[in-house]
Amino acid sequence: MRVVKVVGGFALLLVGIIMLVTPGPGILAIAGGIGLLSTEFEWAKRLRGRVEDEVAKWRAKQAQK
Repeated sequence: MRVVKVVGGFALLLVGIIMLVTPGPGILAIAGGIGLLSTEFEWAKRLRGRVEDEVAKWRAKQAQK
């Protein structure tokens, strides 16, 4: 099962990067890939945590407007 998560996570990352320059939801695919990889790798878990913190800050700033 671990191999499926790792391969799927890296595949989503690759597809997401490609979709950044072609039509498609690239950011969502990258987020999904990081989310999947964060279940197996500490570096991905830290990256996901930093992104979640930045999103929370952005949302708080938007709520103040």
